[in-house]
Amino acid sequence: MFGSHLSIAGSMCNALTEADALGLETVQVFTKNQQQWNVKPLDPAIAREWVAGLEARGWADRVVSHASYLINLASVQDDLWAKSIDLMTVEIERCEALGIPFLVHHPGSFVGSTLERGIDRIASAYAVLMKRTAGGTTVLCLEGTAGAGSQIGGPFEHLASLRAAILQRTGLPHRVGFCLDTCHLHAAGHDMSTREAAEATLTAFDSACGIQHVKVLHVNDSKGKLGSHLDRHEHIGEGWVGGGAKLHAGEGTFSAAALKRSGFAAVMNHPHFRGIPKILETPKGVNEKGVSFDTVNLRRLRGLVAKAPGSGGTRPVPATGRLRNLPVQ
Repeated sequence: MFGSHLSIAGSMCNALTEADALGLETVQVFTKNQQQWNVKPLDPAIAREWVAGLEARGWADRVVSHASYLINLASVQDDLWAKSIDLMTVEIERCEALGIPFLVHHPGSFVGSTLERGIDRIASAYAVLMKRTAGGTTVLCLEGTAGAGSQIGGPFEHLASLRAAILQRTGLPHRVGFCLDTCHLHAAGHDMSTREAAEATLTAFDSACGIQHVKVLHVNDSKGKLGSHLDRHEHIGEGWVGGGAKLHAGEGTFSAAALKRSGFAAVMNHPHFRGIPKILETPKGVNEKGVSFDTVNLRRLRGLVAKAPGSGGTRPVPATGRLRNLPVQ
């Protein structure tokens, strides 16, 4: 199921309307102004309209919210840590009220301290959050990061240790998942530039963290090279994931052939990712023909999904033999 991060300007339901116009199957939103600590109460009428919109589309199991970038659950500054927990509580409560099953957030930064202390602070924050939202069903998805500076979440070992620490404090595995971002993976040093490299990266993630715990996928190309730690998203096939070989050769910004050999082919045909929300966070706007960039990027991704001959369905056709003979779904 493909979606995009869309604006809620004017009304949250405007994102659903735009998703319909783009032919999407899901959507990711902020449920509030993500640049402010202060939050206006959720309008009950808008909440009812939103929930009705999800039910009408059959999207109750797939919509995603992204938490505010202000939140830092790893902070060793007690005031910022407490504010972050309070704002994260609001984020969860809004997801519960709006019937949004997945809440993605960046783990945080341990600036001024150590990785181990940062992980402990996040686990402690989760213990508070789960107590405050006891009985809730929203799955909190720890997003892998580009790994710059003191950011937690670049190496897979960070994410594995973090989830383990959270489960030790909360005992609620069903409320803790992961979100992977193809741009972040590559920028963090996990090669996604070819199909074979991406398959190896996903196998490594599975070994460290368990790929079954990935609940949301952010599908973005990367302006930054492998290991650059640059969190800058690019259009599909025009960055170092989908067009890396062409870019290295100085042969332009997009090649359909290069895209088919890229890590996006592995991602689009991975069996686990078929059933989870795949969200674009690529630049907005329209191309020279007036076509939405979301439409352009979605066409490129959908064109990578291998078709099952004679069935009308799709099945993964990986570059290696490791995942062959998977059933058509």
